[in-house]
Parts: sequence; C-alpha cells; structure tokens
Amino acid sequence: MTGREDQTKEDEDPGAIAEAGLLGRWIDKGGILFAGGIVVSMLVLLNEVFLRYVFNAPTIWAHETTIFLCGAAFIYGGLYCTVRDRHIRVVLIYDALPDNVRRIFNVIISLICAVSSAFFAWAAYLMVLRAAFRPDGSFRLERSGSAWDPVFPGAIKVFLLGVLVAMALQFLVLAVNYARGKR
Repeated sequence: MTGREDQTKEDEDPGAIAEAGLLGRWIDKGGILFAGGIVVSMLVLLNEVFLRYVFNAPTIWAHETTIFLCGAAFIYGGLYCTVRDRHIRVVLIYDALPDNVRRIFNVIISLICAVSSAFFAWAAYLMVLRAAFRPDGSFRLERSGSAWDPVFPGAIKVFLLGVLVAMALQFLVLAVNYARGKR
C-alpha cells in the first residue's frame, strides 16, 4: 500500500476531541491564525536579514515583532493542546486503567487543571492591572521602552490572561463532558 491508504488514524489531523465541545472547536479553528503568525515571523526575520546584510539598513521593529508573534503562538499552543488532548501526561498508569476508571481520572485531572488555570489567570490578572492601567485608572498598555516602543509587552500580558481564562473554562467543559460520558 502507498499514499493515503497507508496512513494510520493517528497520522490524520483529528481536530478537537469531542469532549471539548463547541468552545474546543472554536479554539481548534483559531490555531491556524497563530500558525500563520509563526510564518509571518519567519518572513519578518528573512526581511531583516536581507535588509541588514544586503543594504546595511536594519529595521528597529523586526526583533520585537517576531518575539511578540512567536510568544502569542506559544501561549495559544497550550490552549490548543488542551482541546486536542495532546498535553503532557504520564501514561504508565493511565493507559493500564480500564475505560470507566480512566473516565474518572479524566474528570479529576480536568478539575485540577481548571483550578490551576484559574489560579494562573488570577496571577495574570494582577499582572495585567499593572501592565494595562496607570495609577489613576486610565487605560494605557505597557510599552517596550525600545526605540520603536510598541505596546507588545502589555498586549501579550492581556492575551495571556484571556488564554488562561479560556483554558480554565475549557477544562471545566472537559470535566463536565467526561463526567457525563459524552463523546
């Protein structure tokens, strides 16, 4: 056999697991945006290398832009792995369990992860308070302080907060759907 007939089910792109629900499907579809961000980051770096070494005219924005794009992709990656059930798991015991016990473990693991994500979201919220608001309460995102001075540091902190809140909600959806035995 050759070609597509040869592929195993694991080789195919499964998307979000059924237990992830509607939120998980939305998150899964959003992954393409952040994959595109990594491609844009590569193009920005190629442009920077070309301008720097061919024309001796480097930019002031390439480094911070690529850090922001890649950082956003990595942050989103944790949420993306959650909805696809591709996160790190110690499977030595887990894989040996019968399906009904494994389902109970999935509920417990999802609840622990939801609480953990909520605690991290709280920490991110405290960070966002300093990064997005002045002492007088007016909105102003933290800036990088470089010659270009973009708002990327503040924006990435706000994005991290949003992803952590979404992750906590997603783990709650997973816990409920695992408990209900929904597939």
